[in-house]
Amino acid sequence: MKNLCKKIVTGILITGICACMAACGANEKEGSQSSGKTDVRIAYFPNITHTQALVMKNKKTLEEKWKDSCNVSWTSFNAGPAEMEAIFAGEIDLGYIGPVPALSANVKSDGDVKIISNTTNAGAVLLKRKDSGITSLADLSGKKIAVPQMGNTQHLCLLSLLTDQGLKTVDAGGDVTVNASSNADILNLIDNGSVDAALVPEPWGTTIENNGNAEILLDYNEVFLEGNYPTAVVVASQDFIESHPDLVKQFLEAHEDATLYINENMDEARSIVNTEIKQTTGKAIDEEVIKNAFTRMTVDTTLNKEAIMKFAEISKKEGFISKVPEESDVFTTEFN
Repeated sequence: MKNLCKKIVTGILITGICACMAACGANEKEGSQSSGKTDVRIAYFPNITHTQALVMKNKKTLEEKWKDSCNVSWTSFNAGPAEMEAIFAGEIDLGYIGPVPALSANVKSDGDVKIISNTTNAGAVLLKRKDSGITSLADLSGKKIAVPQMGNTQHLCLLSLLTDQGLKTVDAGGDVTVNASSNADILNLIDNGSVDAALVPEPWGTTIENNGNAEILLDYNEVFLEGNYPTAVVVASQDFIESHPDLVKQFLEAHEDATLYINENMDEARSIVNTEIKQTTGKAIDEEVIKNAFTRMTVDTTLNKEAIMKFAEISKKEGFISKVPEESDVFTTEFN
């Protein structure tokens, strides 16, 4: 990841991160040379929105595809910033990640982290506590709303909704309080009345709704752009793209095949996804919950560049990124 090192690392961070990158590079080189194979390191979340990754990992699709040429490794992450740091440190070549942290990584790396494909769309809902007095978006004025993380996809969707209603957060001089909490904690905050509403991804939307104290205010296709926005995308480092364009092409072919398989074998795919989630987290999702959660998202590789660039505009306005990048610097879809 030499480009990332040159463009991102400044000041005190130079010594620490470059040393880490040098060590990673040395280990990668030694591993590749000793086996005669190329190391391909893939990041993913144990989330239903990273469904292609979970299916390919479970079925060992890439391991079989590259059995004579590559060593494939999968690394699980729970948050976008942690995966971004791994990409910056040269520890990850390809990654499944949310569109907002992908944009942040792209800007911070001066374009060295590229979005190369879509994964899933929508998959989030806006819930209201049943006794909150909220009957419309206008009623969010003066309320407390929870999101899983500040600056993530659900947070930006919420900020867009508030802007459309002429509402502002407390930080921006308005009266809407937005707090970040883990999805599991949001369920408890709804139950004890600490928050009035929450914008959360699946399967937590269904889980919170089924718990009985909250109901849907906006469904998955009403939260943002009628549901035509990415929940997860695939990113790759520019170094890996330039060094192994053939492998990137082959990876995307497998990613596309997995998408087709999922859409044509939804029941079996859900079971595989749940198996992988249990293996990684130690706990499977209730069968009815995951079944409903899958109805609130679409599995699609088509990139909605317009939606992603709209996220970039909101991110810049809210101070999460320093600039709105050029579209040509964000996406790479051709590999020579």
